[in-house]
Amino acid sequence: MKTILKSIVIGVLMITCLSCNANNKSKKANVALAETEERETNRQFIKVALLLDTSNSMDGLIDQAKAQLWDIVNELSYAKCGDEKPNLEIALYEYGNDNLNSREGYIRQVLAFSNDLDEISKQLFSLTTNGGNEYCGQVIETSLNQLNWGKNQDDLKLIFIAGNEPFTQGQISYKEAAKHAHKNDVTVNTIFCGDYEQGISIYWKDGADLAHGDYMAINHNKATTYVATPYDDQILKLNQKLNKTYVAYGRAGESKIMQQAQEDTNAMGYSSANAVSRTVSKSSHLYKNSTWDLVDAEKEKDFKYEELDDEDLPKELKGKNESEIKAYVTKKREERETIQNDIQTLNEKRRKFIAEQENDTDNRLENAMIKAIKTQAKEKKYKW
Repeated sequence: MKTILKSIVIGVLMITCLSCNANNKSKKANVALAETEERETNRQFIKVALLLDTSNSMDGLIDQAKAQLWDIVNELSYAKCGDEKPNLEIALYEYGNDNLNSREGYIRQVLAFSNDLDEISKQLFSLTTNGGNEYCGQVIETSLNQLNWGKNQDDLKLIFIAGNEPFTQGQISYKEAAKHAHKNDVTVNTIFCGDYEQGISIYWKDGADLAHGDYMAINHNKATTYVATPYDDQILKLNQKLNKTYVAYGRAGESKIMQQAQEDTNAMGYSSANAVSRTVSKSSHLYKNSTWDLVDAEKEKDFKYEELDDEDLPKELKGKNESEIKAYVTKKREERETIQNDIQTLNEKRRKFIAEQENDTDNRLENAMIKAIKTQAKEKKYKW
């Protein structure tokens, strides 16, 4: 999925361009609205729904998705609309697996739109494959109906569907699903796992064309390769320091800290380079944990120190007064910002090193997506 996921990343970025100017107009138009409504209208999002075929032949696809998640997130983190950086939400569906409910078209919503990157990683790693029927039209339609796509016209709304069976299977027409997506400002991008011409012959390209998206073909069984850099070890050491700046609180705190560590381990399971990519993601604005980390929670407008219960605090803060807790959180925030800046600085050097080393650009999804996105970007004026 250096193929699938990077392509996702990039496809996502491009279509968002136009939103820059539109967002400013939206702000002016909603001045008189209530604060909550105005905030909802003006918050700009990149929303990506991944629809992954988990039938027997798709082990390579799922493996690529797991391996390339963080590269995709990192690519999206560079996106800018004017001086603002959009938020990111990812949803995940699996389809075409005999273990799924036949009455629901062998389709399962694994995760609704979420900005919890650790949870997204966890759910990707939970996917397994088993033979089945792949109903592309139905899974697209299901994602359109189930997910909260929002009403903000400035949001970038993308579906990426990947698989290798005829796009025409199932009772719900892919043509109607694609038209429904386009009508609701959702772009459908299709990723055929196999020969490019074969994908065209079984209507994967037609599905993308009808929804004004891009059609791509990838070698889903190609192993993900990584470029080791002189900066990897330094970044991984900074990740250990970064983890120590999290101040877990509430009922979910302890379990989320454990999940954070588990996803570090999952990333390292592919290679140290993949773990480095995850660390870079953790240093970006897209890695948010306000539901369980006091440092992130403090940034939220509705957060109040006086509402914290002592029993929800970590042991190092139990019995402390408000000023002591604030001082502790401030120190952790300053430490985190320093570490994140150091990671970003090293990552810039890393990116340049990789750009100079990578020569294999054949049949890689990210390259096809980047080209498509940059073509669309000329009209959208989006920058990253």
